[in-house]
Amino acid sequence: MITLKKGDKAPSFSGKNQNEETITSEQLAGKKYILYFYPKDSTPGCTAEACDLRDNYNFWMKRGYTIIGVSTDSIASHRKFIEKNSLPFDLISDSDKMIVNAFGVWDKKKMAGREYYGILRTTFIINENGIIDEVFTKVDTKKHTEQITKVLKKKKKLQIWQKHQKKSEKKS
Repeated sequence: MITLKKGDKAPSFSGKNQNEETITSEQLAGKKYILYFYPKDSTPGCTAEACDLRDNYNFWMKRGYTIIGVSTDSIASHRKFIEKNSLPFDLISDSDKMIVNAFGVWDKKKMAGREYYGILRTTFIINENGIIDEVFTKVDTKKHTEQITKVLKKKKKLQIWQKHQKKSEKKS
């Protein structure tokens, strides 16, 4: 069950990417990143989500975000998924489920009347200070970038308004 929420410190993590290189939360300190958890490589929903982020990769890079996907698939599976879909970002293999458990996205699921454990499709937007800015649990796989940007734009407008309010209060 996902217990992490907006404003929480993101858990520390470490995992191997498709090139068997270690990626850690410590390496991401001082950077904004999109950490998205997905159930399985090469399935329709997961492919749609990855390709939406791929198609908007430059948009995210220009705004200073790094994109990292996480699933429990193997490094070899990630490598094939990246090659097949020309994904420009890293995918972490979390076969020991340390990261998915730390983020609370490994839980009981139900499909076609059967219960099983798996990844709850979730995206965390994490800021430069390692704080979770947003959590998306109802992911629109085909329009995920649009979904994220709508929320971030609202947040930006609120921050601008709050800044303006503070300036107005100081003048009073």
